[in-house]
Amino acid sequence: MAGENFRDIAAFLIVARERSFTRAAAQLGVSQSALSHTIRSLETRLGLRLLTRTTRSVSPTEAGERLVQRVGPRLTVIADELAAFSERRNTPAGNVRITTSDFAWHTVLRPRLSTLQKEYPDIKIEIAISPGLTDIVTERFDAGIRFGDQIAKDMTTVRISADVRMAMVAAPAYLEKHPTPREPTDLQRHSCINMRFSTQGGIYAWELQKGKRHLQIRTEGPWIFNCIYPVIDAAVDGFGIAFMPQELAQPFITNGRLLPVLKDWCPTHPGLHIYYASKRQLSPALALVIEYLRYRPGKDLPD
Repeated sequence: MAGENFRDIAAFLIVARERSFTRAAAQLGVSQSALSHTIRSLETRLGLRLLTRTTRSVSPTEAGERLVQRVGPRLTVIADELAAFSERRNTPAGNVRITTSDFAWHTVLRPRLSTLQKEYPDIKIEIAISPGLTDIVTERFDAGIRFGDQIAKDMTTVRISADVRMAMVAAPAYLEKHPTPREPTDLQRHSCINMRFSTQGGIYAWELQKGKRHLQIRTEGPWIFNCIYPVIDAAVDGFGIAFMPQELAQPFITNGRLLPVLKDWCPTHPGLHIYYASKRQLSPALALVIEYLRYRPGKDLPD
C-alpha cells in the first residue's frame, strides 16, 4: 500500500478508538468533513464498510474491528520504531497517552509533568482520568498509573510515589449525631460515601486491614461518585464516613473539619506506579516522562 493509504488507515484507527469523528478530527487537526471523506475513500478502496455510523455513535463493523486488531498493533510497532530515531535529535518529541486516577494526577503527575512540559514543549501528553483499572493495550494507552498492588504482573512498573496510607474520616457534625464506629462491621449501620469504578461495575467494597486480618466491607449511603475529590466534599459537608488516601484527608483533619475513625483498620498501598506493556519498546518521549515521574525519596525531579 502507498504511504498515503497508511495515513488513511491511521486516521481510521483513531476514529475507531475514539468512537467519534468529532474527537478524532480534533486529534488529527482536520475538519470532520475532510476526515469523513478520508474514511469513505478508504472503504471504497478496500471494498468494505469499516464503520457503522448513526446520529449518536460510531463503531467498527466486523471488518473494521479486524483491521483494528490485525493492522493497528503493526502500525504501533512502526510508529515506535520511527519514534526511536528521534533519540538522535537534541530535543525529545512525540505523543504520550496515559490513563490515571484523579488522585495521582493532582498529587504526582501535575507538578512533575508541568515541569517537563515547560522544558520539552515538543512532547504532547494526553491524560485520561479514570478511577477504574484500564487495559492499556486494548485501549491503546502508552502507560497507566495505579497503586502497585492493582497492576497486572505482566506489566513493567516503575514506582512514582511513596506508599499510600488510607484513612476513614467523617465531619464532627456527623459524628455528633451518630455513634463513632468501633469495628468495621459498624460501618454497615452508617451513612458512607461510596465510589463506583466503571471497569468493575459495582460499588467499591472498602478494603480494610488490621495486622494479618483483611476485610472487604460493603457500605451504603446517600452519595456515590466515580472520582475521589467529590467524596472529600461530601464528607466535609457532613453526609457520612468516607474512605480516602490519608494525604487528601490530612489537611481537613488538621483544621478540624474531618475526624479520623477506625485508624487501626486503615491499610497502606504500595505506592503509585507507572506501568507499560513489557514487550513495548519505549519511545524517547515516554522514557523521559517515566524519568520525571520516577520516585526519588526527598527529590521530585531527575538529575
